[in-house]
Amino acid sequence: MILLDTNALLWLHRGDSRAAALTGRGARLYASPASMLELQFLCESGRLRLRRGASIAQLIHDEHWVLDDPSSAAWFEKATEVGWTRDPFDRLLVAHARLRKWRLATGDRGLIERLAAAECVEL
Repeated sequence: MILLDTNALLWLHRGDSRAAALTGRGARLYASPASMLELQFLCESGRLRLRRGASIAQLIHDEHWVLDDPSSAAWFEKATEVGWTRDPFDRLLVAHARLRKWRLATGDRGLIERLAAAECVEL
């Protein structure tokens, strides 16, 4: 099972070639509530524009993945162990993947360098 980081989610949604490694794998794909919040932040700051009439809820509930719902207490406790990043969304996404023992699909060089090969799918 694979947890999508926020960029992976956007790339897959848009059909971007960077997400090609995720198609046809047969692995179940999941989105994190942390990505939903990060997408909202990106829209509010003007760094992300959705298509006219599109919403964060529509994006996060795409048919290609399932929105996971981990226990917040266990998830946040796991996040306290990820002290090597100051990006709160990266910390939450890594913690979410580790909590579930899933691989994190990411193109983020910083994450790829810090995660073990068995912990990520490099995009």
